Parts: sequence; C-alpha cells; structure tokens
Amino acid sequence: MADARSSAQAVGTIETDGFPPVLAAADAMVKAGNVTLVYFGLAERAEFIVAVRGTVSEVQQAVAAGVRAGEEAKRGGVVSHYIVPHPTGNVDSVLPIHYTSASEDFWV
Repeated sequence: MADARSSAQAVGTIETDGFPPVLAAADAMVKAGNVTLVYFGLAERAEFIVAVRGTVSEVQQAVAAGVRAGEEAKRGGVVSHYIVPHPTGNVDSVLPIHYTSASEDFWV
C-alpha cells in the first residue's frame, strides 16, 4: 500500500539488454544520488529493469549516471529509461515501485 512518503518521491527506471548493464546502472544510481533501489526485475527477451526512488533532483542525477554506466557495460546496453516526478498513489500501490521492508533500511 502506498504511503505519503512514496507519493512524495520521484521514481526513475532503467531497462537494459542483459545483466551486466543493469548491474552497472544500479550501482551507479545509488552511488550518484541520494536514492533508494526499490525494484529489480527481469522483463522479456533478457531485458532487466531497475527502479529507484528519491527526490526529483536526486533521481534525475541517479538515472543520468545509471544510463551512462549501463551504456559503458561491455555487453548489452540501455534499452530505455524514464522518470516520473510524483507518481499518484494509485500508480504507487499497483506497480512494484513502492518502498518495501527490503528497501526500508536504505530509505533516503
């Protein structure tokens, strides 16, 4: 269920072709911005998705760094990326982008 903290936070996602780029992107994102990694998943065709939450400016900074890192990975690359500044409670409660007990220790 969404809470006030989640809806006040931006969400940024990066989708990659292969695992090495998503690993590089996720690592770069959490190092570049004051963000929390809230989702990692496997999409179709061996594409991976990673999502972070934080303030709009921190998510923008983190996603930019993640895209650069993912594009520099030796195999695969970045397929797409997107930032939603303030997702509504409905989006936050239905999609897997909310803070969970697993991400709670790392909440910014």
